[in-house]
Amino acid sequence: MVRGKGHMGSAGEGIGLVFLTLALCIAIMFEQCQGRSAYAEPANCLRLECAPYQVIHSQKDYEIRSYRTATWISTSPVNSNSYKDAVGHGFNILATYIQGNNDQAANINMTAPVLVDMFSSTASSRNTTFTVHLYLPQKYQNNPPLSRQVHPVKLPKHRHAAVKRFGGFMNDTNIPGQVLALKKSLEGTPWESSIARTQSRGRVPCSVAGYNSPYEYENRANEVMFWFD
Repeated sequence: MVRGKGHMGSAGEGIGLVFLTLALCIAIMFEQCQGRSAYAEPANCLRLECAPYQVIHSQKDYEIRSYRTATWISTSPVNSNSYKDAVGHGFNILATYIQGNNDQAANINMTAPVLVDMFSSTASSRNTTFTVHLYLPQKYQNNPPLSRQVHPVKLPKHRHAAVKRFGGFMNDTNIPGQVLALKKSLEGTPWESSIARTQSRGRVPCSVAGYNSPYEYENRANEVMFWFD
């Protein structure tokens, strides 16, 4: 009888060890998943050089990223009540720049995304200031070609971004809805309070990022972004 009890005790210890091992494995897997992206890499980033970032937290409806500070080319701010008109004007300037209208006469490869900072005007809810940016390839990061129409800037100006991705074509109708959806997804999270603190210290843009040309109709990837420290 004593031997039987000892046998059962050994079996119980073995089962307990199995459960402990499983628990540890699950915990490790969960920890590893925290750094995984909620979104697949945009299709165009397989052929274009894209601005690098690290995912530090992800959920079904958004992810939190940390972007490496890098050199981008920026237009002057454009005041407009139309995203489409402002970005069309800004991107035409950037396109001319990368096609050789710069002091090095350099033809610069297209990159992604096209990043647009949006500042709502306090004077009119319909008037917004748009600044269009394009990430510079690594080849030009330390020696950007110059132009009178654009200027190099270091971005991002904040440590982190909360990001929501969506498809289709960005326009004045769907951008506000995506911004509201991201805001709702962040409610009650630590990220919401971090964003609020950052915005309380000064003007912080809501940004949108587009990874496709206007002539691409499939696998489109767009993002709305809240910046914070």
